[in-house]
Amino acid sequence: MPSKRIGDVILEVKNISLSFGGVKALTDISFDVREHEVRAIIGPNGAGKSSMLNCINGVYQPQQGAVTLRGKTYRGMSPRQVAEMGVARTFQNLALFKGMSVLDNIMTGRNLRMKRGLFWQALHLGPARREETEQREVVERIIDFLEIQAWRKTPVGRLPYGLQKRVDLGRALAMEPSLLLLDEPMAGMNVEEKQDMCRFILDVNDEFGTTIVLIEHDMGVVMDISDRVVVLDYGKKIGDGAPDDVRRNEDVIRAYLGAGH
Repeated sequence: MPSKRIGDVILEVKNISLSFGGVKALTDISFDVREHEVRAIIGPNGAGKSSMLNCINGVYQPQQGAVTLRGKTYRGMSPRQVAEMGVARTFQNLALFKGMSVLDNIMTGRNLRMKRGLFWQALHLGPARREETEQREVVERIIDFLEIQAWRKTPVGRLPYGLQKRVDLGRALAMEPSLLLLDEPMAGMNVEEKQDMCRFILDVNDEFGTTIVLIEHDMGVVMDISDRVVVLDYGKKIGDGAPDDVRRNEDVIRAYLGAGH
């Protein structure tokens, strides 16, 4: 892992508890994320990982605790308001527009950056046209960065799964986030696709300086690309630290890796 400048804490998750009816999804979970780091959240199925991401990006409102981003605690914020604070998200189940081209899908990530209202955009006049040209230039740079130029006009539904995942990443990057949440970015991929996605994640982190929080099941990937790892099991935190420390943690070995490891 190359050395890099990891900064101060920018995200704090404090004593988060989340229940659905009588079922506890998360119980008193706290951890932090530092600027420029790759922070992994791991754990068995049903551990509460996606629920945790949903609390961070405003989809769920926890019953207890708080999420603080750059010193600002947000309560009752919608996902759009959280996005406006610089948080973008990819999804485990791709939420792409399958009939739209790669370019148009990534353009949807620019909506937050659009200054002109629907009236100007509908007329497609002067200021709106200039703005769209500027937004397209940003999107074209992302397409180049993700090496998907050959498919820029292709409907996303026709692409192999690994490339669709790349488009999903591109749409999130189009929001120019300071914090990027990745929900199982490598699920369902073959070895080669995983290697490509690892490279892009590390490049996003390195070249754009984007802080990354990711959920991932592939322990090899997690250990290779993460700076720190938090481990959940049945909605509780059972480990937190550098990859090597977590790998040696007896609770983690029992819950996640199996005693044979």
